Formats: sequence, C-alpha cells, structure tokens
Amino acid sequence: MVKKRLITAFLLIGAMFVVAACGNGEKSKEGAGKSAQIAFNGSSTLAPVVSKVATDFTEKNVKWNKVDSSLPDENITIYVSSGGSGAGIKAVLDMTADFGLVAREVKDGEKQKIKDYKEYKVGIDALTIAVNPNNPITKIKDNLTSEQIKKIFSGEYKTWNEVDPSLPANEIVVVTRDLGGGAHEVFQQKIMGDTKVTEKAVQAPSMGALVAKIIENENAIGYASYGVSKQNEGKLFRLKVDGVAAAPDTITDGSYKIQRPLLIVGSGELKAIQKAFMDYLRSDAGMAVIENMGFIPVK
Repeated sequence: MVKKRLITAFLLIGAMFVVAACGNGEKSKEGAGKSAQIAFNGSSTLAPVVSKVATDFTEKNVKWNKVDSSLPDENITIYVSSGGSGAGIKAVLDMTADFGLVAREVKDGEKQKIKDYKEYKVGIDALTIAVNPNNPITKIKDNLTSEQIKKIFSGEYKTWNEVDPSLPANEIVVVTRDLGGGAHEVFQQKIMGDTKVTEKAVQAPSMGALVAKIIENENAIGYASYGVSKQNEGKLFRLKVDGVAAAPDTITDGSYKIQRPLLIVGSGELKAIQKAFMDYLRSDAGMAVIENMGFIPVK
C-alpha cells in the first residue's frame, strides 16, 4: 500500500520538470522503467501547462494501474522540458522525447520527416502587443495598427514620440523571443512579413523572461503570450491590434490576427500509458488547467 505521495519537480538544462509518483520502496517489475515513462519537450509556453496537468494527474493516481487496471503497476513518471517549438520537433525526430510541444503551425516539411505524424491540438494562444502599465502611451491610446507595430519592431520608430508626438522622446526598447523560436516565427509571419526585427531587440530565452523584461522597463514593448500575460494581469498593458483586442472570442474566431495553436505532436499511435495521460489532458480537468493558465482550451 502506498504510504506517501511525493511529487518532484526540479530544473535541469533546458528547463526540465520531472513529475513522478514514489511509493513505499516497492521494487519495479523486471523490464519496467522507460515503458512506464512519458517525455515531452518543446515550447516554453506550453511546457508549464503540460507540467501542471501532469502533476495533477500524478497526484490523483500515483501509479499507472490506478488509472486503468490493465496498465503497469508502476509509479507514474512524466518528464516535461522546454527548449522552444523547434526543439520539440527535433526531440521527436531524434526520439529523445515521446512528444513535441509546439506553439505554432507545424510546417509540411516537418510533418513529412516525422514517421506516421500525429498532432493533438489542446489550445489556442495569441501574441499580444504589451507594454509596461507606466508607459505614457497607455494614457493616450489603447491601439496600434499593424503598420505602427512593424515600424516599432523594425527600429524605424526609435523613440516613443515618433509613435505619437505627445509622447516623450524616450528610446523604445523592443523585446522579442529568440529569433529562431516559434513565437517569433508567428510574429514575423503575422506582422513583419519580409521586414526584419531591429538588431537592437532584446531577445528573451522564454516567454516568461520576455514578460519580465516588459515589467521591469516602462519603455519596453514586446509580444507577450496571451496566456502568460493573463498570468501577469495588472503588470502589463495589452494594446489592441488594428482596433481588435485579444480576447477568447476574437482569438477563436480569428479576428485578432496574431494567434497560434498549442499542439502536441508525436510519431505513431499512442501507447496505452500515453493514451491514458492524453485522455486526461483533453478531459474537462485538463482543459480547466489550460483555461486557468490563461489559454483557450480546445478538445
């Protein structure tokens, strides 16, 4: 009988979280181990969501056979690591993870490289144009056009008074995700087109770091994940884009233009333990976590 439940989550290279249920010292059956584990790698936006769902799932069940008696009598172990959407695709290709976490559309070429490609859409996110609440722009306007955003992020507008002459001539601090990441790819496609982002842009290693840069600098502007911005409500000011505010209905119907899917991708049919967790992730309980973390759940 299990005497104690222990959930361990610790940081490794690439921001890895391990969610594991430990029993009272019972030994695993011969041959068990990796067969009772699931590994996810990818988007730094989606990784904390999957980690939270995995923690809830593990605390509730502890062992796989508590989910379904046909599953192994083994402790549940779920690894979740973040390194960007591209890293998630690569992890599936290299077979270093069972699933990739991707916060953008998967390219046709990427799909073709993954044997028996499978895709599971669990939510929708958007990139909001966010500034510090103390930025003077918040007092005079709540909207920027796509063209204004492009001029800001390209560096054509270098000071805030170039956006509006009533603003102070403070230097604009542009904050982006790393330019090779999935979030920036979405922003480039939806807003920038063929125009490059300024070389002076501060590149943040994660969406959380991007938001932190905006919070600490009143002259900063960046494209903050809708979900992560909701987690930091009151610490950011979200500007409308072409007159449309980012909200669940406008993101879902596509009228807010800078949106992206939250995907879990893999190779081949789900194994029994994988299906058990994915069913939970896409259940009402899993969808509630996605919604509570500021994203729009999709079953």
